[in-house]
Amino acid sequence: MSTFIVEGGHKLSGSITPQGAKNEALEVICATLLTDKKVTISNIPNILDVRNLISLLSDMGVKVGKVDDNTFTFQADNVDINYLDTEEFKSKAQSLRGSVMIIGPLVARFGKAILPKPGGDKIGRRRLDTHFLGLQKLGADFRYIFDKHLFDITAPKGLNGTYILLDEASVTGTANVVMAAVLAKGTTTIYNAACEPYIQQLCKMLNAMGAQISGVGSNLLTITGVESLGGTEHRMQPDMIEVGSFIGMAAMTGSEITLKDVDMKELGIMPNAFARMGIELRQVGNDILIPQQNSYQIETFIDGSIMTFADAPWPGLSPDLLSIFLVVATQANGSVLIHQKMFESRLFFVDKLIDMGARIILCDPHRAAVIGSGKLNSLYATNMVSPDIRAGVAMLIAAMSAKGTSRIQNINQIDRGYERIDERLNQLGAKITRVDD
Repeated sequence: MSTFIVEGGHKLSGSITPQGAKNEALEVICATLLTDKKVTISNIPNILDVRNLISLLSDMGVKVGKVDDNTFTFQADNVDINYLDTEEFKSKAQSLRGSVMIIGPLVARFGKAILPKPGGDKIGRRRLDTHFLGLQKLGADFRYIFDKHLFDITAPKGLNGTYILLDEASVTGTANVVMAAVLAKGTTTIYNAACEPYIQQLCKMLNAMGAQISGVGSNLLTITGVESLGGTEHRMQPDMIEVGSFIGMAAMTGSEITLKDVDMKELGIMPNAFARMGIELRQVGNDILIPQQNSYQIETFIDGSIMTFADAPWPGLSPDLLSIFLVVATQANGSVLIHQKMFESRLFFVDKLIDMGARIILCDPHRAAVIGSGKLNSLYATNMVSPDIRAGVAMLIAAMSAKGTSRIQNINQIDRGYERIDERLNQLGAKITRVDD
């Protein structure tokens, strides 16, 4: 288990380019299983979760070619479907949350999939009902094998298009159903579909491969099934969660940095939310300049009541951003209520921020009230353990802004979502040392 040793209080300066979007990567890489033709994907983030998924597909028989560190080719023309029955597959798939998105493509193309209960962040219940109910509506049969803790999914007669009303606007659930529906017979209509940029990118890639998906960018998708898909070239969007993380780092350390090629139009409400936190952002072409600020003031609502930031379906705030907003609020002027609606364990890392001197009241598993200190570098260093990707980065932001030297253990959680984060931040002036235990 590796550790970050973080010397706080150093200002950052310079420019940094966000990596490709982690959540998009997991979807579009799984989509390569839908065709036997070559698919080239560029701007892939070199992070642990993505490397593990690529390794899993390679073990399944997908031909994987590396063009450069962030560009790969995939050709699934000789998939060994029997590999799904091996203990090696079950072990690898179980350790990777993103493995859930292979079931849609596998069932659609091969009529069979196996899914061990997937791992991932320890942020509370992450139910799979949306995936399963959607695929069942298309004609897949599900059987849970209790003694082996895995789902056996089959569609011996193929899939058929149908009307589907998703019980929640799940991003990964929508992705799975869309990938299955593109090869189903007939027309599928998906209501209450997620419409995040990740889903839009997936649909655009599938359409480039020959799929017929309309309504992209809305909550109503109509998919006319086709017999087969071809190859394509696809470039991934910048990771908006990493963009938000860097904005938070600049604010907390009182630094001026430029975020390059952020694809501003795809950030949704996030820039406005940071502005309501009192953080100044300047758009320069397709870049964002965060100027140095020695303080920032949280707005109140028009009636004077306390500002609330809550996660919501796109274009609302992503739940992945709320850990960032929470830690940034600790050094703002003013107070804010953070409401994490989706996951009941994602706010439990705040006890470490309290140890650092933050004034936070954990109201319940979903809500935390933050009373900002009103001055930078008001936190004190401590030792922490990262429970998940986003909490780990929030801890890193806190440590970078704190007085003294902090230690963050279990940083493989951060590596799952952020590419060489220590090296890239050190180039901006941070003092982060990686220690491999």
